[in-house]
Amino acid sequence: MPHPLHRALPHLALLTAMCFWGSTFIALRVALTALTPMTVMAGRMLVACLLLLPLWPRFFREISRCRQWKTLLLLALCEPCLYFLFETHALQLTSASQAGMITALLPLLVAATAFVFLGERTGARMWLGFALAVTGVAGITLSAESGPSAVNPVLGNLLQGVAMVCAAGYTVLVRRLADAYSPLCIVAAQSAVGLLFFSLLVLLPVQGGISVDLGRDFPWWAAWACVGYLGGVVTFAGYGLYNFGVIRLSAGRAAAYTNLIPVFALIFGVWLLDERLTLVQYAAAALTAAGVLLSQWRSPVVLQARDSSPSRR
Repeated sequence: MPHPLHRALPHLALLTAMCFWGSTFIALRVALTALTPMTVMAGRMLVACLLLLPLWPRFFREISRCRQWKTLLLLALCEPCLYFLFETHALQLTSASQAGMITALLPLLVAATAFVFLGERTGARMWLGFALAVTGVAGITLSAESGPSAVNPVLGNLLQGVAMVCAAGYTVLVRRLADAYSPLCIVAAQSAVGLLFFSLLVLLPVQGGISVDLGRDFPWWAAWACVGYLGGVVTFAGYGLYNFGVIRLSAGRAAAYTNLIPVFALIFGVWLLDERLTLVQYAAAALTAAGVLLSQWRSPVVLQARDSSPSRR
């Protein structure tokens, strides 16, 4: 029987990744007060690539041995390329809280996609947990007090929704590549492809955008510090932990944790941007956490592999 700590590791990894990703909305909006979206993303990918530089010889051998580079390239196209392209522009148009609400759609999208492409079965307990979590996220958003103006929330929320579709494709592809590549190798590949993708976009003559106004002044180095944080912690550590959790559990169960992203976003907003949290928002955050816990209870998702069961690293 596996040791309890061994069973808990993928859950702890996913919880930590959600903490990192919840801080993304704060760091990204601070970076966008002074930099263009493509500059932020190119810098973010560069930091992640530099951190992984000593391990690249190993990754090249791993990619050459497994020879699933086309699927790996598709994964990187989904995320970070298209996902960040849509999300960075969405956060110029809508508020972080509304974008966080759209993020709650990811588990439902992943569950549907994993059912079609991976044969993962989703039980009633997980769907109930999803419903509670989405209800909690909706409560967080609807009860949020007005903050920085959202210049075009409808378009911004639509772009964030498209980003969630890309994220669902990414999660399912990570699960499919579980037998072929290690979590760090996947992070390295997507960081390298993302660096090339966003570097090319930076060179385009049209680099217009809407500067984010958070209603306060930041030192000149704050935007670049956020780029370093996004690349070194959110991308490097966050994706590594998330990929570990997806490989050890399933696409659907791992995606259920993304409902915690808006909760962490609110916590960091109160801590770092002096945003106020109402009692209703506290209750909604607790409901979201309860939904995630319910969806994980007693292994509600059973992976039915089409060919063979995935290996355990």
